[in-house]
Amino acid sequence: MPQRGQASVHIADEVAAAGAAGRPVVALETSIVAHGLPRPANLEVGRAMAAAVAEGGAVPALTAVVGGELRVGLDDAALVGLAGEPPAAKAARRDLARLAAEGASGGTTVSGTLSLAAAAGIPVVATGGIGGVHRGAGASFDVSADLETLARTRAVVVCAGAKSILDLPATLEWLESRSVPVLGWRSARWPAFYLADSGLTVPRVDTAARLAALVRTHWALGGGGVVVARPPPVALDQAELAGWTEAAQARADREGIVGAAVTPFVLAEMARLSAGRTVDANRALVLANARLAARLAGELAPALEPPAAGA
Repeated sequence: MPQRGQASVHIADEVAAAGAAGRPVVALETSIVAHGLPRPANLEVGRAMAAAVAEGGAVPALTAVVGGELRVGLDDAALVGLAGEPPAAKAARRDLARLAAEGASGGTTVSGTLSLAAAAGIPVVATGGIGGVHRGAGASFDVSADLETLARTRAVVVCAGAKSILDLPATLEWLESRSVPVLGWRSARWPAFYLADSGLTVPRVDTAARLAALVRTHWALGGGGVVVARPPPVALDQAELAGWTEAAQARADREGIVGAAVTPFVLAEMARLSAGRTVDANRALVLANARLAARLAGELAPALEPPAAGA
């Protein structure tokens, strides 16, 4: 267990070597493995994410807290541990120090992944969907730490938009107010995780080279995070999805589920109500995002300076 006040980020040898050589690296979140998908799909998807990045020509760097160690790059044994029972903690940015001090384990959310990736000099992150402004946030003040961390970190997050259970217009407004560019990959429509079109528009970008040039310019001007939203390859029916979402949220409300537990609870309930269709869609979009992130990392790597956290 790390000594109190002495926690540091452990970077796997392969990841460190790739960074030193200027080779592309993609950081991957592990919240999906720890509590985003049912077992055994969670472990299979974790492995498949890493394989998709590698097939795209980049080095995968799964991030997590393992026995109090902040890790960038996981071996299979660590991944198996995160995927097992009892579930590992949810490791957002605020939780990293506590988990390290306690010698605990946690699967990283987007904010946790961004923090560890920045410490390792990795500017490209792939995930399923980012967190955002929750419905009813005007009363609850429930806004994901993903957004603030995005605004403060020079990194690109490749995702399928924000999760459909969130207040999507408010999420885009929040990102705009913090000067975070939100771009649609070959689409001018903001996706909603399981849906290709939320009804909201974003600027469109069609090539990885153009995207990389935009990112470099944003950072040269002092900007922080950039969101690239790729429509999901397997989109679900909007009416069915709305029904599952409302039913899952209603159950969460009845059972008093609040805070960080809301999203994993609702996603698990939606998987049950849809007979696994949301799980299949989740898997497809995560792997598509990983492949796109590998392409973008390849475009950025030759001319990239290490990103600065808290920029």
